[in-house]
Amino acid sequence: MKINYTHKHYLRVRYSETDKMGYCYYGNYASFLEIGRVESLRSLGISYKSLEDNGIMLPVSEFQIKYHSPAYYDDMLLIETKITAVKGVRIYFDYAIFNENQLLLATAMTSLVFIHSDSKKPMSPPKEFLSIIQSYAIQEQ
Repeated sequence: MKINYTHKHYLRVRYSETDKMGYCYYGNYASFLEIGRVESLRSLGISYKSLEDNGIMLPVSEFQIKYHSPAYYDDMLLIETKITAVKGVRIYFDYAIFNENQLLLATAMTSLVFIHSDSKKPMSPPKEFLSIIQSYAIQEQ
């Protein structure tokens, strides 16, 4: 099912996240995307903690990023996270990261797989999750 849900989260680049050139180190962007994902689901009433407490894990199975412009120390970043689809055992996210001047810094996508925490085998998303996300489904024609 295709989904149309967008969440915005702001965070500031900390000094420890910069490299010798003064840029926000590229490896930090994966953490920024995780923050976007977690907060996006939390805004829907779905917490990673509650999923894990119920034996469900969501490992990343795919990650792509394109860097457009660097972020610097003390920049306020906007992480725009879109849930774009739930297909079988997977959930898909698209991201855009902007600085405070609305300059696009990076675009990315991830897919995650619902798995049983005990067996590590893929599983269908929980019914409670699907009932929440269903209200953002796009009617395909």
